[in-house]
Formats: sequence, structure tokens, C-alpha cells
Amino acid sequence: MSFLLEPLSYAFMQRGMIAALLVGIVCAVVGTYVVLRGMAFFGDALAHTILPGIALGYLISGGERDVLFWWALGTAVAASLGIGAISRNSQIKEDTSIGVVFAGMFALGIALISTVRDYAVDLSHFLFGDILTVTPHSLWLIAIFGGIVLLAVFAFYKEFTTISFDPILAATLRLPVGLLNNLFLILVAVTVAVSLQTVGVALMVAMLVTPAATAYLLTQRLSRMMLLAAVFASLSGIIGLYLSFHLNIASGAAIVLTATVFFLAAFIWKRTRNT
Repeated sequence: MSFLLEPLSYAFMQRGMIAALLVGIVCAVVGTYVVLRGMAFFGDALAHTILPGIALGYLISGGERDVLFWWALGTAVAASLGIGAISRNSQIKEDTSIGVVFAGMFALGIALISTVRDYAVDLSHFLFGDILTVTPHSLWLIAIFGGIVLLAVFAFYKEFTTISFDPILAATLRLPVGLLNNLFLILVAVTVAVSLQTVGVALMVAMLVTPAATAYLLTQRLSRMMLLAAVFASLSGIIGLYLSFHLNIASGAAIVLTATVFFLAAFIWKRTRNT
């Protein structure tokens, strides 16, 4: 019992657990559409393109961490809409345009970070995540904006489902496809921003994709897929935090590795069942 109860005696672990649950649910719900629409590379690129915003916010605020969320959020929304516009209006393929923006923005972020003295200590948690440093203020931001994302997904559930499975049908039904696509890109951006402190830029795409991909192996119903993805993401967060505490390893990496184990177990079970 001490294995389970001892970590919960610390306030930072309690906040970390709550943050892991909230972020896991939001990432799982949005990630379900990301997996269905084949947007994993977009999610990864978006997570990296917010790095210059974080670095700029750090330089302007003098290292004040509480304001960095707003810089991350603003950069994520602008980058998501920018990538979407380039992908739709460029003559080159979508993955190429995303790659160009991704590489350029990430390089700009590294250049800005390199100008900060002791940046390895101050900003490394944004690269690799540090859920154990979540403050009560950050927790409220995660809860509020995560709640907004979930409400938007459920409010436009049918519309998002239609454009994900059959964009031509969506246009035939006179749905505002462009507007809905932009809204979805914004929701992905907000999800990335609220998840940043949990797993960091480097591992962000795993929380968007891995739990949803695991659920995809187990069911073909969208609503059930969202529910299973949320369960896997939440369990990954909780188990990963316990592993991080007891094994003294990075919390973001522990969470992602746990999610990966769930995926591999589902993959093996699926292959065994089909043979």
C-alpha cells in the first residue's frame, strides 16, 4: 500500500495526478480525430512550432513561467491556422509544407533559446515535460481550456465526424467545411498548449496519437474509441507518474512509455486474435 499511498502524500504529486487525468482525457478525445484524419505529423509539427513563442515569452517576461502558457497558446493557434492555410493554398504537398514550417519554426525556437543564459535548466521542462512542477494556477488553466476543448468537440461531434470520414459528403450537406477544419486546428492547438507541461514538445505527439491508436485497434465505433482512448491516456498518466516517482525517471517519458506499452499489448492481442 505504501507504493500507492506514499506519492499521494505530496501536494505536487496530487496536482500531477489531476493534470495527467485532465490532459489525458483531452488528448484522447482530440487525438481520436487526429488518428482518423491521418494528422499525426501535423500534431508533431504543431508541438514543435510553438517553441519560438515560448522562448520569446520567456525573454520578454524575464523567466516568468505563469505567462508562458499564453505565449504557447497564441503561438499554437497562429501556427495551426498558418500551417492549414499553407497546406490548402500551396502547390506543394501537405506533408512537405508542414515539414517546411515545422523545421523553420523549430530552428527559430532553438536560436532564441540559445540566447538565454542557463536555458538548459529554465526551459528544458518545456522540451521534455515536467508534470511534477504543475502549479495550482497551471492546473486551473488546464481545467478551463481543456473543458472548452471538450465542450467544442461534443458540440460539433457530428460535424467533425462527417468531415473526418467523408469530406465530400460534408460539402454536399453544405457544412462549412473550411470553418470546421479551422476550428479543429484551433482545438488541436489548444490541446497542445494545455498538454505542454505534461510531456513537453518532444513527446507531445505521443499523447495525441498513441492512446487513440490503441483504442482504434480495439473498436470501430467512434464514441467507444474516444472512451477507450481516454481510459488508456488516463491510466498512462497515473501509472507513468508512479513509475517516475519510484524509479526517479522523467515523468513525461514515463507516461509516454506506459502509453506505448498499452499500444503494444493491444497490437499483440489484435494479431493473436486474427490468427
